[in-house]
Amino acid sequence: MGEIYPLASRVCLGAYRQGPGKGGNRCMDRIRPWLYIGKYRETLNRRLLIANQIEAMLQLAEAVDQPGIASLYLPVEDFEPLPPDLLSRGVEFVRAEKRMGHRVLVACGAGINRSAAFCVAVLKEEEGLGLLEALRAVREKHSEALPHPPVWESLCRYYQEDAPVGAVFSKPERE
Repeated sequence: MGEIYPLASRVCLGAYRQGPGKGGNRCMDRIRPWLYIGKYRETLNRRLLIANQIEAMLQLAEAVDQPGIASLYLPVEDFEPLPPDLLSRGVEFVRAEKRMGHRVLVACGAGINRSAAFCVAVLKEEEGLGLLEALRAVREKHSEALPHPPVWESLCRYYQEDAPVGAVFSKPERE
C-alpha cells in the first residue's frame, strides 16, 4: 500500500493520501495521545491501525477482528439514544485500555455521531470535563464530530447535565 505518511495528528496510508477533507477520505484523528476517533472503514485497515499504534478498538458499527488488537463491539444504533448500559461498558473499556497504556480507536460507521458521543463521555469521565467542553475538545481535532440530538440528549440525561449542543457552535463567554 505504500509508505507511511505522518500528517500532524494523523497517519494516512494508500487511499488516504489525499489528506484531510478531500474526497471524503479522512483518516482517524488523534483526540489525545491515547484516544483516536474514526470510522468503520479504518477498523478494516490493519496497516493504518499499526501505523497509528492502535492497540484496542471500541467498535460501534460492526465487529472487526484484528489479531493482536483488543476490541469491544457494542450494538449501538445510529440516530438512537445511547442505552446507559452500553455507554457505561464502552467508556469503561476505553478507560481500562488507557490504564494499560494502550492507544484506543473509537469507531462508528462514519465517525460523526456514535464515536463522537463515546469520545465525549470518555473525556468527561477521564478528565473531568463538562459535556460541552469535552465535545469542543473532540471537535477541535475531529471537526466532523457531531452527536445527533437523541444521542446528545441521552448523554445529558446519563450525566445529568443541561448542555444544549447548539452551544458548541457559539463562542464561549469570557470572564
